[in-house]
Amino acid sequence: MFRKISHLFTIFVLLMLMASCATQKKTATRSRPSTSKLSRPSPPTPAEPSRATRRVNRVDSQQQQIIQTARSFTGTPYRWGGTTRSGMDCSGLLMTSFQQAGINLPRTSAEQSKVGRLVSIHELRPGDLVFFATKSKHSKKVTHAGLVTEIRGKKNVQFIHASTKLGVVESNIFSDYYRRAFVKARRPF
Repeated sequence: MFRKISHLFTIFVLLMLMASCATQKKTATRSRPSTSKLSRPSPPTPAEPSRATRRVNRVDSQQQQIIQTARSFTGTPYRWGGTTRSGMDCSGLLMTSFQQAGINLPRTSAEQSKVGRLVSIHELRPGDLVFFATKSKHSKKVTHAGLVTEIRGKKNVQFIHASTKLGVVESNIFSDYYRRAFVKARRPF
């Protein structure tokens, strides 16, 4: 009798397992794409930039040349007073990039911060110059400069600069560090 109950219990357990597998199989089948060919899932595509973002990122050929020249120095190590691929500082990067487009910019970031018209941090466009006070939290004396390269969103404005630790890189002006150090922006065109 015990064997018969044990045998019935085993059959019951097997039926339950089969039923649960069938349920799982149906669920998996429903979520499967309706294509006949199995393929790996494609990576998510980045969201299309909004019309406003595309409009703000429009630049003329001269501005584009300046941005491309600055980006060509990406990875160049920092060197105080440097203006070449072997090393450059922030104002040297800007001066050299503008020089390639036939525009003379002063040598120091403090002098560069007087070129063009003032613009708000919320009005930035590619090609604008941005200036920071990085030496002291309480000083507004310009000690660092960069060039806006791309607007990716309301709180994501990329600018290229020569960082003392990382060399020539692009950063978001709205990162905590740069937002606190921001002094002003100028539109040289």
